[in-house]
Amino acid sequence: MKRAALYSGTPRQQASRSSESITSQPAGLSAIPAARPKRFSGLRALWARYDRPLLFVAGLALALAFVQFTQRGLTTARVLTQDDIDAAVMHTIDNTTVPSRAAKAAEAVQRSVVRVKSYVDEDTKPGSGESSDPKAVDPKLVEPKGDNPRSDNPKAAEPRATDPKTADPKSADPKNGESKRAARERGIGSGVVVVDTGIILTNLHVIAGAKRLTVTFADGMESEAVVIGTKPENDLAVLRAQKIPDDLPAASMGSSANLRPGDEVVAVGFPFGIGPSVSAGVVSGLGREFRSPEGQRVLTGLIQFDAAANPGNSGGPLVNMSGEVVGIVTAILNPTESRTFIGIGFATTMESAGGAVGIPPF
Repeated sequence: MKRAALYSGTPRQQASRSSESITSQPAGLSAIPAARPKRFSGLRALWARYDRPLLFVAGLALALAFVQFTQRGLTTARVLTQDDIDAAVMHTIDNTTVPSRAAKAAEAVQRSVVRVKSYVDEDTKPGSGESSDPKAVDPKLVEPKGDNPRSDNPKAAEPRATDPKTADPKSADPKNGESKRAARERGIGSGVVVVDTGIILTNLHVIAGAKRLTVTFADGMESEAVVIGTKPENDLAVLRAQKIPDDLPAASMGSSANLRPGDEVVAVGFPFGIGPSVSAGVVSGLGREFRSPEGQRVLTGLIQFDAAANPGNSGGPLVNMSGEVVGIVTAILNPTESRTFIGIGFATTMESAGGAVGIPPF
């Protein structure tokens, strides 16, 4: 006997109930549709639960996007034009103070320039300390022959004399109080260090007739000095300082053969004892001659320049724009007795000065 199929009664009952409800509704009322599942309900629940972390993540994403946009804008910066470059250069020039060529040249030799003081006996009449004879050098100030290993110039030992430390202790020892009282300052000149062991170039007329010499370096150190060489035909003298600063620099030497009229030069020295002072000008001429006021000597092959020079500049360096010493200031031309500068100065070339030191300069 075939069994009848068994079915669950629940759906049937639900269907019958729903049909009953539909049929049991009062007349004139439409049927209410069944409720549908809400969309995005999961996202809303997630937002309600994690709203703050989600806001943080969204802000971070916006920040990263902004950075990428900015970097992309920088990589596409506009190309600089010549006008932009010219404007930048003019702005730099207008807002930057550049030292002048003369200032740089003077700075190159500033630490090598010294002040030279000469002294005579107290009983010497004023003005009589300057000898008209350029060879007049006190023997006490001259080093004995052979004491200058750097010089093989035979004139470097003239005039000969005994060691100044043994010849006359009172006049040679600067610590002796009596010798200081017996010495009177005769004048002030200039000099330039050419060898860092304390070898100094100056004019012979600056130290002629002196009984005692001192040099003052750029750092203020003062030292006794002795004569180790002379070259009267060029009015040059070479001194050796008894003590020197630890970091004493020697000036750079330059050739006058490269000079042309109109080239810029500076003169550094101690005019009237004031300094170190710097004056700027140009080369006015080359190969000039100068006769001393006494008329007893003629200097030749001189550099004529118009940088201001006055008494006290003698022996100081004449410097080109490369900071090289090309001459030693020697004389000024003034037809009056005022001994002041009127626009014409003379300097001995460094080629001549090299012979005075005893070594070829170039």
